[in-house]
Amino acid sequence: MPRKMWVYRPQSGGKTISDAVKSRISERILDHARKLYASKYNRIDVRFRGRFCYIDAYTEPCVPEGHDLEGHGESREEHIERLRNTPTHLCRLRYFGDEDRWSMAFYTYSHEKYEPCVFNDGSRQGTAEDAFDVSAVYLI
Repeated sequence: MPRKMWVYRPQSGGKTISDAVKSRISERILDHARKLYASKYNRIDVRFRGRFCYIDAYTEPCVPEGHDLEGHGESREEHIERLRNTPTHLCRLRYFGDEDRWSMAFYTYSHEKYEPCVFNDGSRQGTAEDAFDVSAVYLI
């Protein structure tokens, strides 16, 4: 009978994120975003669920003057405010117990789900800041 062998899979498993790690990672992500992307968003939301860290951005909508909203049932101001309060999903990080080695999934709007992704250096693991940099393509 073959022996069972543990195999690392960056897009499965993981460990529950402690409150202390949540606090440190949130602060790291927000500091990084402020330093490099401050003019690209109104607000960044970092939230946690089990072994996952989700990063969303809220941006200023681009609605051209004279944009026809007839038939949408909302005024221009209501439309802009709704868009301001609609998050842009950036990425989902998976925690394995090391604050500097996360796997990531990029939110694909074409499929409306998170898809496995590599970091800019081609690796399957990286820091939360590196993950933000990969997903910041949605902010540019």
